[in-house]
Amino acid sequence: MPRENTRQQQKETSKPPAKFERVFEKIYRVVLRIPRGRVMTYGQIARILEDRYSPRLVGWAMHATPDDGRDIPWHRVINSRGSISTGRLLLHEPQLQRLLLEAEGVVFDQRGNCDLSVFQWSPRERQTKKKLDEVRPKKKGTGKPPAKAPAASRPTNKQRVRAK
Repeated sequence: MPRENTRQQQKETSKPPAKFERVFEKIYRVVLRIPRGRVMTYGQIARILEDRYSPRLVGWAMHATPDDGRDIPWHRVINSRGSISTGRLLLHEPQLQRLLLEAEGVVFDQRGNCDLSVFQWSPRERQTKKKLDEVRPKKKGTGKPPAKAPAASRPTNKQRVRAK
């Protein structure tokens, strides 16, 4: 009998199996690359790593993010609808993930979703800054020159020559 108690105690006090630690570390390496103001989905990370990993596994990894000084930006991983999924997990601050993302410039609509076509980041594709500027609210007094007029309202070279 004492032997079974020892095994039970070892199971309760031991770390997760090394295999999960390796998988979680792969996930954390991807998440550490997500730039400020951008997001990735649980499923997107699972697909990048390997097809056999599930979005749920990525969620477990985000829930188990270690406090080891690396400051893994867990809040930049959201669900496939573009909304947060941590409200039921963080009962003391259900909107913490959204607040952290909004502080980085991610914009949410009335339904609580962000536009993934604008804010989703992929290590393989680079999205243009222009798309982000179209959605983010403009700050007053940025000192930037006004944008050029649309091509339809600008005179063409032929029209300029005729005017002379």
